[in-house]
Amino acid sequence: MSPLDPFDTPEFRDYASRVRKELEPMINDSAVCISLVPNDNHVDVKFAVELGFMIMLDKPIIAVISAGRKPPPKLIAVADEIVEGDIGDPDFEERLKAAMSRIINRDK
Repeated sequence: MSPLDPFDTPEFRDYASRVRKELEPMINDSAVCISLVPNDNHVDVKFAVELGFMIMLDKPIIAVISAGRKPPPKLIAVADEIVEGDIGDPDFEERLKAAMSRIINRDK
């Protein structure tokens, strides 16, 4: 184990193994990935890892972002659709369904 390499630890190797065994197959088997963008300005590690897998596995991405929040420009660049709103919004479900439909119909 190298003291300078944070990825060369038993803990990280266990985490990476679990991600490859559990997360990668779930994303790989998905036709469309819906990602809830965190509301705070701190990097959410789980979100970042999931988004990275979505990009690397070339999956269509629907990013769901809270109403009134501006998505980062790089997220706009990689997301196929961005749906703004909150789950409790009256028309949120219809907008999410419409985004999914556009992606599914685009890939036909």
